[in-house]
Amino acid sequence: MIAELDCVALNVNLPEHGLAVDDVGAVVHVFNSGRAYMVEFTTYDGDTVALVKLPAEQVRRLAPNEIHHARPDEMASH
Repeated sequence: MIAELDCVALNVNLPEHGLAVDDVGAVVHVFNSGRAYMVEFTTYDGDTVALVKLPAEQVRRLAPNEIHHARPDEMASH
């Protein structure tokens, strides 16, 4: 089960939040025994990009062998 402070990756694009599949965020709250999660997505310098409540099927746990990937925050220029 995913717990608070776990890092998760998106399974879906969320263009309204400037987020894309495989963006990584930290779980800040677990709802209904893991049916949904509040996830904070940040830049590497700690600025919050989005704080989003997501159903469990829209996020996944990170695998130990995954590599972090960087991309610019497209919403930052708006």
